[in-house]
Amino acid sequence: MTRFEHSDQMAGVPASDSDKARAVEIRQVELLDLVRAYDPRVDEDLLNRAYVFSMRAHGGQTRKSGDPYFTHPLAVAGILTELKADPATVVTALLHDVVEDTDTTVEDIRQIFGDEIARLVDGVTKLSQIELRSEASKQAENFRKFVMAMADDVRVLLVKLADRLHNMRTLHFFDNVEKRRRIALETMEIYAPLAGRIGVQRFREELEEISFRELNPQAYEMISQRLAVLHDSTVAGVVELAQVLRKNLADAGLNAEVHSREKRPFSIWRKMSAKNVSFDELADIYAFRIILGNVEECYRALGIIHATWRMIPSEFDDYISAPKPNNYQSIHTAVIGPPTDNGARQRVEIQIRTREMQDTAERGVAAHWRYKDKGAGGSSNVEIQTAGLHDPYETPRRLVEMFQQGEDPDEALKYVKLELFQDQVFCFTPKGRVIALPKGSTGLDFAYALHTDVGDSCIGVKINGSARPLRTPLKNGDVVLILKSENAPPPIGWEAIAVTGRARTGIRRRIKKMKYAEHLALGRSIAENIFDGVQLDLTPKAVRAALQRLDEDSVDDVFVKVGRGELSVEKLVEAVYPGAALEVEGELKAAKVTPTASRRSIEGLPAGARARLAKCCLPVPGERIVGVRDGQGIVNVHTIYCDSLDADAPEQARWIDLRWRDGDDITAGSRIRVGVRNEIGVLSDVASVIARYNVSISNIGMSERGRDFVDLEIDVIVNDARQLTQMLAGLRASSNVVDAERIEGTEDDA
Repeated sequence: MTRFEHSDQMAGVPASDSDKARAVEIRQVELLDLVRAYDPRVDEDLLNRAYVFSMRAHGGQTRKSGDPYFTHPLAVAGILTELKADPATVVTALLHDVVEDTDTTVEDIRQIFGDEIARLVDGVTKLSQIELRSEASKQAENFRKFVMAMADDVRVLLVKLADRLHNMRTLHFFDNVEKRRRIALETMEIYAPLAGRIGVQRFREELEEISFRELNPQAYEMISQRLAVLHDSTVAGVVELAQVLRKNLADAGLNAEVHSREKRPFSIWRKMSAKNVSFDELADIYAFRIILGNVEECYRALGIIHATWRMIPSEFDDYISAPKPNNYQSIHTAVIGPPTDNGARQRVEIQIRTREMQDTAERGVAAHWRYKDKGAGGSSNVEIQTAGLHDPYETPRRLVEMFQQGEDPDEALKYVKLELFQDQVFCFTPKGRVIALPKGSTGLDFAYALHTDVGDSCIGVKINGSARPLRTPLKNGDVVLILKSENAPPPIGWEAIAVTGRARTGIRRRIKKMKYAEHLALGRSIAENIFDGVQLDLTPKAVRAALQRLDEDSVDDVFVKVGRGELSVEKLVEAVYPGAALEVEGELKAAKVTPTASRRSIEGLPAGARARLAKCCLPVPGERIVGVRDGQGIVNVHTIYCDSLDADAPEQARWIDLRWRDGDDITAGSRIRVGVRNEIGVLSDVASVIARYNVSISNIGMSERGRDFVDLEIDVIVNDARQLTQMLAGLRASSNVVDAERIEGTEDDA
């Protein structure tokens, strides 16, 4: 007979009333019977001990509804038996709150029930503790911990999903409206999609339904009322169409179950929103599911249906040939059905699958568990059969990878939700491997879904044999070939191209790695140049001995900090050669920015006077200079056009006319500011331009001008003003440089 699955009508009844009755009805022996029905080898003593232990531990505790608290873990255990969960998972459900809500410890659980149960209970307890802190912590950090805790054993997630489902059924007992909405939104965004990703569709649908009723009660009530009216007017036609389907299949020798299914209110609302249509414009409120014995019969049934009614090409999907990542398999098709009483032809959606596929669609990952007996007195264990199937741990592992590699938890959470919640497209490699991606994904997302190394080397894409831009959105059935190069740069504008969290975190990680290498090379070059100038050896062994003084973990990290401008070479010398630092102070400063000019380099100095190049203008050979005496007998050397001369207005008697001595092999330090694009390779480009003019870099600092540009403040060693001017002109000619100018020193330059 035709069966209508009016689960939406069940959801319309106060969920707690039906669920309370169910929890009370499940007695100790009944729970054991439920598990024994699908696992005859169940350890009855283990299950009985867990039942009694949990009931006694929770004692007189009550829930918001006023029911004994024990009804909650019992209900969670009952929900999991519907999935045919292994006994260890059912026992975990019975015990999942005792550590959190009673004096029982995880060690107590281990001594009484063994390591496996203790580990599972501990995992669920950690998730519950995360939830309790959710109001005081960031959601992103909470979800990161959630994913890390459940990734090792998907059974922890199953217990948590069953726990959330029962709590959602009793959500209306909370008086705080805002808290109900927060829990419903979290369920809609996180728990329901996770249930879908591991294939437990019945959990996902009910979680979505209750959340929808809480978040949008007006829309829920409106659609429920319209469904009730529609049901009364269409039930006869639906029954008749099911009979036609059954007869046609039977005439072809197929023994088929034919069920009709009414869409849930949330499913209808989602379709109305996505297609921007009204309830009356929807033509697929009812769908049919045909269940057969094997795959061959599924395709025979498809041929019979398409031969009877005209199919709608855009609505055809073959998930038997290309299963979804949660191992869902079925053929989906839609046809223009027979005319109704008013002459209109109704569009009919039909799903075709085997009984095993139906089991997978209902139970998800639990449908592929195989129970293993660990021997007398031990708990049964479970392994997941994945041969020929997608790995059920793929989604949790991918999320763990994302949070481990992502630098911004909030950004990672945003893209986790995108991957969990969006509909998917299924594309193929040239060898036929199926890759599932969120809708809107591009070739770059496809590359990173294949492997991180493929994404890092991606330079282009061919879709269905034709070269296309990387930003091209992929469609169902596309065959995608990734074009690679070992020296591929990060794609320009990758933020707009990469949709999936995996691709975005992969690119960020690669950029971070490339910047590290760039800063390492520059920092090592700067340090080697300065150490050579002061005639000190710069060896890895010497730097390694100074790591503790520098508070760094490796020699490379030291050079990277020099390259970023976070560690001056002067401090590096002091750390590597503490005794030598004072001896070479003059030379070191000369190699930095503010050298002490010798009498041999400058003409016109009074006898016995010591010259010091002024920090404000940093004069270099070739420029007109003037000296100003101070009270200590030192002559500060300025350029003739230095602004500080006008500002300080020194007495004329203190002025001395000076000039650089021609032909001397002298150098001086200067500071420049270079504005560059914030891209990989720019720093190396700037360093190579500077080196092209035989100018040495002695220090470097960076500051962000904005998201796309960075200012570099670079201390350089030059021979004269002409060399400095030529180098600045060369920098300005670089395509990566926005501007380059000479700037004054600072008070920190000594």
